[in-house]
Amino acid sequence: MKNNILVYIVFLNFLTIISAFAQKTEHPDKPVFPAYWSKPTEQPDHIILTFSGDPSTSQSVTWRTSIAVKQGLAQITLASAAPRIWKSASQTMAKTELMDASKVDGAEVSSNYHSVTFKGLMPDTLYAYRVGDGTHWSEWFQFRTASKKAEPFSFLYVGDAQNYILELWSRLIREGFSKAPKARFIVHAGDLVSEAHSERQWHEWFTAGGWIHGMVPSVPSPGNHEYRAFNEREKEEKVKNLSVQWKPQFTLPENGPADLKETAYFFDYQGVRVISLNSNNHREEQVVWLDSVLKNNPNKWTIATFHHPIFSSAKERDNKELRDLWKPVFDKYAVDLVLQGHDHSYARGQAGPYKKNELEGVNTRDSIAGTVYVVSVSGGKMYTLKKDLWDNYEAKLERKAENTQLFQVIKVEDDKLIYEAFTVTGELYDAFNLEKTGKKGKNKFIDLKNYSEEERLHGNTFPVYEDKKE
Repeated sequence: MKNNILVYIVFLNFLTIISAFAQKTEHPDKPVFPAYWSKPTEQPDHIILTFSGDPSTSQSVTWRTSIAVKQGLAQITLASAAPRIWKSASQTMAKTELMDASKVDGAEVSSNYHSVTFKGLMPDTLYAYRVGDGTHWSEWFQFRTASKKAEPFSFLYVGDAQNYILELWSRLIREGFSKAPKARFIVHAGDLVSEAHSERQWHEWFTAGGWIHGMVPSVPSPGNHEYRAFNEREKEEKVKNLSVQWKPQFTLPENGPADLKETAYFFDYQGVRVISLNSNNHREEQVVWLDSVLKNNPNKWTIATFHHPIFSSAKERDNKELRDLWKPVFDKYAVDLVLQGHDHSYARGQAGPYKKNELEGVNTRDSIAGTVYVVSVSGGKMYTLKKDLWDNYEAKLERKAENTQLFQVIKVEDDKLIYEAFTVTGELYDAFNLEKTGKKGKNKFIDLKNYSEEERLHGNTFPVYEDKKE
C-alpha cells in the first residue's frame, strides 16, 4: 500500500515538472522552411473562394502570382462527370492588383493578386472552375451556389489559427472538412496569423488549408493580430495597420461602414443573415450600421461573428466597451448566435436582455434561450481560463475547455439550428439545439452536450502549457 502511494506521489511530481517545463519553453522542434518557400511564382497559388455578392448567383475567387504574370484569367462551367470540362468553359478576365509590400517588415515581397467574381450563376448549382494566365493553370475546383430558398445547410466555424499554423492548424481544418465535407462556408473568427504582414505565415495558412480554400468559401473577420506596424518607425509611434495582404487576398462584401470595407460586412445564405464585425477599431461607428442591418433583416436566423469576446474567458481580460456598445443591439433584435475568438480557450453560454437568474433553468430541456455566445480556438496557442469565468457577467457559462483544439459544425434546418463542437481528433465535445418558437424572438434551447465527457482543463490534458498573451 505504501509503495503504491509512493509511486503515485512520484508520478504527480513528474507531471508537475513536465507541466512547468512545458509552460516555460518554446516549441522544441518548430519547423524551418527555406527562404524561397513563401515567394510567389508564375503558378497560381493562395487560391481562395469568398463571398462578395449574392451567394446564390455569384462567387468570388482570388489568387496570387509573381509580378511576372500581368493578367489573370478564370474559366468556369457547369460541373460534369465528363472529364473534358474546359470545352464548355467560359473565360473571364481577372482584376489584377499589385501588392508592393517590399518595404513592409515581415512581408518584403511584391505580388500580383488576381480576382474574379463569377456573376449570373444559377442557384443551387454545382460549378467547376480554374484560374491562371492562359499558360499556367490551377487544377479544376468545384463549388455549389446557395439556394434562393431557406434550404438546410451546414457551415464550419473556427477560432484563432494564429500559431504553429502549418504544423498544427492543418490537421484541424482538414479534420473539420472530413467531419463536414458538405459545409457551404467556413467562418474564421480572427487572428488567422500571428504577425499581420508575415508573408511566411500567410503562406502557412494557405498551405494548411490547401485545396479546401478553393472549394469551400471563407468568411474571415480580422483579429488584433491582423493589425501591426509596417516598419520600426510606425512601431515606435504605435501605429497599427490592417494586414497588407488582407484586402488583396480576400474579395469580400463592401456593404459595411465606409472606413471598414471588407472588414465589416454581411451576407444572406438560405435563411440566415451572417454579420461579420470588426472588433479592433471604429466600434462605436458600427453600432448604427449593425442596428440597420438587423432592423432590415428578412431572415429567420441571425449569426454574428467577430474577434474579441463580449464575455471574456481568459484571465486578465474584459471587453467592457465592446459589451456596452454591441450587446444591447444583439438583445434588441434577439440575435441567435455570436461566434468569437481571441481568448485561446473554449467557452459557451447564454445571455439576454434579462437577468442572469432568469437563465438558471437553461440546462433543462425545452427552456427558453438567450443569445448564445461562443469563444473557441483552433490553433496550437492556449491560455488559462480565468477563475471567476463569467461570474461577474449577466450571463450563464455552460461549457468550457482549456488546452484543446476545436472546430464547430453548425447546421441550419428550417426552425432548428444544430451546433456541435469537435476536438481536433474528431470527438464530440459540446452540442446544443436552438428551435424557433416563432419567426423572430426567443428560441427553445436544448442542451445536448455529453455529460459523461469530463471538461477538458489544463489539469487533465497533456501536454500542459500556457503561452504569453498579446
